[in-house]
Amino acid sequence: MTNFQRARSEEQREIRRQTVLDTTADMLEEMPVGELSLNELSRRVGLAKSNVLRYFDSREAILLELLDHAWQQWTTDLPGLLNAGIDADAPLSRRGEQLATAIAASLAERRILCDLLSSQASVLEHNVSPEVAARSKRAAVANVIAIAEPVRQHLPELGDSAPQLVAAMIMTIGAVWTHARPSPAMLAAYNADPSLTAYKLDFPTALQDMLATLTAGTLTRMTA
Repeated sequence: MTNFQRARSEEQREIRRQTVLDTTADMLEEMPVGELSLNELSRRVGLAKSNVLRYFDSREAILLELLDHAWQQWTTDLPGLLNAGIDADAPLSRRGEQLATAIAASLAERRILCDLLSSQASVLEHNVSPEVAARSKRAAVANVIAIAEPVRQHLPELGDSAPQLVAAMIMTIGAVWTHARPSPAMLAAYNADPSLTAYKLDFPTALQDMLATLTAGTLTRMTA
């Protein structure tokens, strides 16, 4: 826990903001988004909750900013992963499969990004000001467009549909992540009735399958 004096300059205020962000990121290494509380965050930062809220609208505003940071890092890393994972000389259908495989593999170790994406619309975009909501949405759109460019380079057949495909992929990532993290009650149900385990998802495998289907469907609709 850090004890701060009152911030008296813009530089000091920025240090406070960054400390809040860094502490929240550390907490997300320990717990899912749903368990992170503003009270515990304030305790770890060493500021009263009211003082934390001087720098951010809410817990959700902090998490939205962290989402953008994690998303930008993924966006930066993804072109190299796609270059390594997609054969430019392969047929279109094969390149679509390779795209899905590369994206799913790139997310396998990005637990915090997936957790934040899965909470974006249902949790994080609530309890924030219109200004924070607008800023977050602009950042999300920019990240989608940034990812769409390398996707289009490997699948030029997508043309102007690349951003729409990427946006659909982002929604799919959040949905699959949520369903691949069953509750304790559901895990107990799986243990009690092994026949139910057919519906238990492995995140990378399920995501790869769904992204491949989504890509193939988009390409098919374009050529129909």
